[in-house]
Amino acid sequence: MSSDDKVSIEPYFLGPKSENEYSIREKIQQTLDHWFQWRKSLFEDDPPAINKQMRESSDYKAKQQKISESLELLNELLEAETPTYTPRYIGHMVSEISLPAILGHFSALLHNPNNTSAEVARVGSQIEKEGIGMLLDLVGYNSELGGGHFTSGGTLANFEAIWRARFRLDHWLSLALYLVDKKNIPLDIFSVCSMGWDTFYAKVQEYQVELNDLRAYSLAAGNPWRVANIIARNSSRPFLGPVLLIPGNKHFSWQKGCNLFGFGEEALWSIPLDKHGRLNVEELEKLILKAHAESRPIIMVVSVAGTTETGVLDPVDRVQDALDRFKSERGWDIWHHVDAAYGGFMCALNHHSSVASEILSEGQAAALRGIARASSITMDPHKMGYIPYSCGAFLVPDEKNYVVSQFKAPYLQRQDIKMSKWSSTIEGSRTASGAAATWLTGKSLGFSSADFAGLIASTFKGCQDFKKELSQTYSWVRVLEPSATNILCFSVATNGQKLSVANAQTLGLFEKIALSPNFSVSKTVMANFEYGAAISAHVEGYGGEIDTDHLLLIRCVFMNPFWRKSALGLKVRAAMIAEIGELSGMNC
Repeated sequence: MSSDDKVSIEPYFLGPKSENEYSIREKIQQTLDHWFQWRKSLFEDDPPAINKQMRESSDYKAKQQKISESLELLNELLEAETPTYTPRYIGHMVSEISLPAILGHFSALLHNPNNTSAEVARVGSQIEKEGIGMLLDLVGYNSELGGGHFTSGGTLANFEAIWRARFRLDHWLSLALYLVDKKNIPLDIFSVCSMGWDTFYAKVQEYQVELNDLRAYSLAAGNPWRVANIIARNSSRPFLGPVLLIPGNKHFSWQKGCNLFGFGEEALWSIPLDKHGRLNVEELEKLILKAHAESRPIIMVVSVAGTTETGVLDPVDRVQDALDRFKSERGWDIWHHVDAAYGGFMCALNHHSSVASEILSEGQAAALRGIARASSITMDPHKMGYIPYSCGAFLVPDEKNYVVSQFKAPYLQRQDIKMSKWSSTIEGSRTASGAAATWLTGKSLGFSSADFAGLIASTFKGCQDFKKELSQTYSWVRVLEPSATNILCFSVATNGQKLSVANAQTLGLFEKIALSPNFSVSKTVMANFEYGAAISAHVEGYGGEIDTDHLLLIRCVFMNPFWRKSALGLKVRAAMIAEIGELSGMNC
């Protein structure tokens, strides 16, 4: 019996035909009744603001009717929205959302807490703390020591990592510049920017440095142009600024981050990928040595757990091994951020050895275990956590990795600093709905439970079942390997075909599927300058010829929980494979 046969996820979802309609009706009514009674019971001596005479007036009723008509219009408009809840939708990283997530989101919306401060979110702030604790446990961080917060999505979570990594590097650099200026201590720009907190505080104590005196030497808190001149005066070469080492399979948010934080896109150094589209650790090591040789401090190294295009896992564990060697051998403390916006919830598989051994290769399992060794993590509950948009999360293993510059807001109590997030988050006002949706999902389904691991496993198996049948049915379907998670990418090519011809055939099939009302897929384009090795391996697989600079692929994301173990899933799979053949124009 396979892992997903041992669990029951049906109670946790509405179902494609609203099969659990009465259950959610009951629970939403329960939530509304509780909300109504709560409002009635508070301040019982206060008179009503809306009396019966108002409610019975014609003007009042007309306005209520207008609300109803407008709501009906909105509901009708939304009938044309993309039906992402169905197994027929495998286009992007979105799917059916869970019932606990809907109910948690809905309940928090009614109370409308703003998690910027415990002053306006006494319960929302506590729910956020507990929800973050659940995610810390899931990825392998110690929930007693770790921390973090919910964001609007993975992009903001990635920005939070840049902000903190820059804060750390800037502190170390400002101390070194102060010591150059005041104590005439020689400056090695790369080494001081990776000195580590232990060395930093040892030097602060040794030279009796007042931390406030470092502000004038800070690129972030002071005048960056003046500080750059100080660096240039005390270095043997012009200071070209710090760099971020990001793999070629990166999310677009990293270019945004370099722009917004003022580093410039030239500061984003792309780590070459291997033939499987994963970060090449040997090439990473070369780039670290190159940054050292050019006196370019490294703000952070990023690895990706669940890439946007193909869902593969970078060798997170081997990246951390390399960074640990640089620290032990050269004393370089380099921030490692794991962008696990998609794949972070795959860590649930490693909580159940029987499931992990059935689903994951040893390399995948090791990569997921390696996430717990990183300096920070991005996760998106609104992807494989089955939480409504928009909900991301930023996680760190300990307090020192969470520290950022402090800002003053006179209308929020300073003594509230430990419970409030307003001074340590990029976003100011933040809804508690994502935290509540995550919290209720964790309380009822459990992110480390056998049911949740079985759910994730079923998406892997659904993808692999589809891959096997599709490949066996059509010889011209060329699956991009490795296809070992729940994302499948394929092209359309016959033996010996030029890549440009294959791209045209693949695009033609995609456009026909896009016009069909029956199924939704997506497409992705892999550029040769990032995915050269992977493109070569793919084209060599069918004896083709590379005559263009990119590979176009049809992309399918199997997140829906009903692809396996249901008559619906079997019907949809057969129908989609048949439609691919009919629309392809190929000789099947």
